[in-house]
Amino acid sequence: MSNTIAQLTGLIANKTIVAKLVVHDNQQRIALYFANTATLNQLARAIPGARWSRTLKAWHIADNETHRNTCNLKPNNAHTNAIKNNREISTQTQELLNIYTNWMEVKRYSKSTTESYTNALLVFFSYHNQKNVDQITNQDIMDFNTHYILKKNLSATYQSQFINALKLFYQTVKKHKIDIEKLIRPKQGHKLPKVISEEEVAAIINACKNLKHKTMLSLIYSAGLRRGEVLSLLKTDIDSKRMMITIRNAKGMKDRNVPLSPVILNMLREYYKEYKPNDYLFEGQYGGAYSPRSLEKTLKIAVALAGIKKNINLHMLRHSYATHLLEAGTNLRHIQELLGHKSPNTTQIYTHVSTEQLGKITSPLDKLKLK
Repeated sequence: MSNTIAQLTGLIANKTIVAKLVVHDNQQRIALYFANTATLNQLARAIPGARWSRTLKAWHIADNETHRNTCNLKPNNAHTNAIKNNREISTQTQELLNIYTNWMEVKRYSKSTTESYTNALLVFFSYHNQKNVDQITNQDIMDFNTHYILKKNLSATYQSQFINALKLFYQTVKKHKIDIEKLIRPKQGHKLPKVISEEEVAAIINACKNLKHKTMLSLIYSAGLRRGEVLSLLKTDIDSKRMMITIRNAKGMKDRNVPLSPVILNMLREYYKEYKPNDYLFEGQYGGAYSPRSLEKTLKIAVALAGIKKNINLHMLRHSYATHLLEAGTNLRHIQELLGHKSPNTTQIYTHVSTEQLGKITSPLDKLKLK
């Protein structure tokens, strides 16, 4: 057995065998892909519990810590530990939630969505810890909505997120009859996006003393990027010849191109010379992608140094970018493409935020002859 594992480790290291996380027959598995040779097939067959799948067209083995280490697959510690450390749910529920999170990973759901959905279900199944997954009914879901979500005054967004998470769980992992469509979703409010002025944006960027921080915040505003989008950028995503930035696998798993600002290009050239990033455009102190928390902290420090008292987050730079483009006369359809919005209705909300035309409206009070 140890010899087999050693051979497998070596063949994965030199990429003769490619290992991938999969969900097969509602189970977490690791698929092994390789050229069809007698030697490799014999090796795979020697691994305890290995099975051949016509569907996957590959051998597959159990997804456990030993096999993940052997196959050089990083365990999803955040999800796995949250599930494993929850003592209020049964072992069976833990196993099903592990399958659920793995399924979302394989389907390339974003990290934030996977974490949000998993945490919502952990809370729900902990609340109903006297029942197993098969015993959950529509009434149990309504009780949770009433006696947990509403009682704690949690947001309508959380309530909708919980229903989405539960619906996906029962549709994909546990084929159990729950009529999700009959559940009452909260009425969604229509909040306007918060924006800041061009002068405030300039003050924040100018307040940055660190070149990397200044370049990151400037890039977000210059192209209307989401936090995850700027942190996922690779050096190769910057095309100075076409003056384009390629955003890959953004929200909704869509790619898009956005214009590269000449000012940003000059900043990036200075940044390259000083920091010399390896793969990601912006990397942490010890390599790898720059952390979301550090970027948020960078903005908070810059806002404080700029003397701005407003509560400003990174997404407000994206909102401000769209609003300022609209006020400058940019076509709404073009803004939709730049932001990567699927529906024009999503972009339409910026027309309600723009003050350019509203500022030209004369109040009826101004026409009164007051003494």
